[in-house]
Amino acid sequence: MALSINVAHVMVLLVAATLLGVSQAKTVVVGGDEKWRSGFNYTEWAFQNNPVYINDKLVFKYEAPSESSSAVDLYWMPDFYSYMTCDFSRAKLLADATKLSGEGFTVALDQWRPYYFACGQSDGLYCKHGMKFFTVPWPRWFK
Repeated sequence: MALSINVAHVMVLLVAATLLGVSQAKTVVVGGDEKWRSGFNYTEWAFQNNPVYINDKLVFKYEAPSESSSAVDLYWMPDFYSYMTCDFSRAKLLADATKLSGEGFTVALDQWRPYYFACGQSDGLYCKHGMKFFTVPWPRWFK
């Protein structure tokens, strides 16, 4: 009988820890005030704003294009090689310019794995010039 009570206590603690982790989830605007745009160093920004955790949400936003800028989009890159080489052949379009304006496009970081994102505008030229971002969310208990 004592064993079943201990198992029950462990289960309650695990459920409580999981719920606590979800309640502490945060929403992060990629690029902060600079948002999702060309000409910004997302690698540097990521180092300054990490870590992110499982169940956090990333929001990709951008200002409507002007005379000095053009529309942007957001792709999920399937692997590190595609991310590094800006190879969009197996990438998935997550959001075009219309979905990125206003409230932006939200991505939930629901697994402990690398997430790779890039802009595919101008046949990947924006990506090649640094408009790409990756992160690996950590479990909350790692905090």
